Amino acid sequence: MSFKPLSVVVATFFFAVIPFFCTTVQAAAAVTDGEVKKVDTKAQTITLAHGPIKNLDMPPMTMVFKVKSPALLAGVKVGDKVKFSAEMPNGVMTVVALEASR
Repeated sequence: MSFKPLSVVVATFFFAVIPFFCTTVQAAAAVTDGEVKKVDTKAQTITLAHGPIKNLDMPPMTMVFKVKSPALLAGVKVGDKVKFSAEMPNGVMTVVALEASR
């Protein structure tokens, strides 16, 4: 019976796992263009007409999102062009970052 040196085992694990984490981080950082259609500060939601959301494999559409923080809605109004990032924690579509387009 032969044993591989620990360094070989660690290197194999490292090269097998790291690409998965890099892909996950890049996907979570995806930024999408959108246009604000409605803002509901009481419900902490925003309705956006958006382009494809790559990290969620979602085609362009108009939909309602929860916001991670009510502060994201400050200064946003209907008609604004925005760039945003969305995730789906606990199965709920959520805007986690939002800024005016330049």
